Amino acid sequence: MWVLRRFVVAPAMIALTVAVWVTLPLWLIVAAALAPVLPGRWRALRLLWMLVVYITIESVLLVVLLGLWLAAGFGRRIRTPYFEGIHYDLVQGVMWVLFAEARRVLALKIVTDGPSPDAHPGTPIIVACRHAGPGDSFTLIHALMDWYDREPRVVLKNTMAWDPMIDVILHRIPARFISTQPQRGHDLDAEIRELATGLDANDAFVIFPEGGNFTPDRRRRGIERLRKLGLERMAQRAERMTHVLAPKPGGLLAALDAAPDADVVLVAHTGLDHLVTVRDLWRELPMDKVLVMRWWQVARDEIPADRDERIDWLFGWWEQIDEWVNENRPQDLSRGRSRRKAAT
Repeated sequence: MWVLRRFVVAPAMIALTVAVWVTLPLWLIVAAALAPVLPGRWRALRLLWMLVVYITIESVLLVVLLGLWLAAGFGRRIRTPYFEGIHYDLVQGVMWVLFAEARRVLALKIVTDGPSPDAHPGTPIIVACRHAGPGDSFTLIHALMDWYDREPRVVLKNTMAWDPMIDVILHRIPARFISTQPQRGHDLDAEIRELATGLDANDAFVIFPEGGNFTPDRRRRGIERLRKLGLERMAQRAERMTHVLAPKPGGLLAALDAAPDADVVLVAHTGLDHLVTVRDLWRELPMDKVLVMRWWQVARDEIPADRDERIDWLFGWWEQIDEWVNENRPQDLSRGRSRRKAAT
C-alpha cells in the first residue's frame, strides 16, 4: 500500500493544490455567496482558507521531504540524528503555522491547565491522551513541541498514513502506525515497547489508550468487549463513564515497562468532541471558542508496579478525565461571553 500512497496519493495532493490555487477566485466567490445563508460568521470563507492553508503546507512539505531524501543519499542517512532533528523542526514549523492561522482565522484560543512547561525538566514522559476527534492529535503534538519543548514519539492508527505528509514524515522519525485489527500473531505490544525504549530527557512517548475517537457505538462495543472477557467490574466502571471510552491498557503498560524512568502525563481536552464525520467537521469545527487542555503529571514512584494495579490505576484516571470533561465545556467567544485568559 505504501507504493500507492507515495506514488499516487502524494502527487495527486500536489496536483489538487495547484488546481485549487488556479481556481481559487471562483471558490472565494462561491464561499462568499454562501456565507450569508450558512450558520456562523463567514464560516464558509474561513473554512475554505484553512483548507487552502493545509493543502498548501502539505504540498510544499512533500517537495521539501523529497529534497531531504535526495540530500540523505537517496534515503540512506535519513534516520540519522542530523536528519531526524531536521524533520522534528519541520513538524514543529508546520504545527506553528497551522495554529497561528487557526488563531487568526478561526478566532480559536487554547488554554492549558496543569503543570507548567518547565515542570519536571530532564524527565522523559509517557503521554496518555483522551481521543475525541481528528484535531486532538494535532493540538497535542503542537503543545508538546511548541510549549513543552519535547520531541514526541507517536503511536497512531494506520489510517492516518493515507495523509501523504503524515505518512512520509512519521516514517522518518520515531513513530508507529498500528492497526486496530492486527493480523493473527502480530505483537502490537512489542512494537510499542520498541518505540518507547530509550526515551531521553526531552522525549515524549504519545499514546491514545482508547484506541479511537469517542462515539456512542464504540463506547457500547467497548463495554461489551469487557463483559465477554469476564471483566464485569471493569464493564460497570466503563458504563459510568459517559464522555470517554474504556481504556485499552495493553499499549500503555508496554510503554511503562519499556521506559522505567518515565513519568506519566494524562491529557484531557474539550472543544474537539464529536468531530467524526465530514458533516461534523463542517457543522462543529470550533470557531470563536476557547478550547481547554488539562494536564496531570504523575511521578513514576506514584505508579503501581503490579500489572492489575496499573490497570485499576489507569481506569481510575480515566474516570477522573470523564468527570473533568463533563464539568468543562468550550467557551463560545462569538456571543459576547466572558473570555478566559488563553495561553496560545
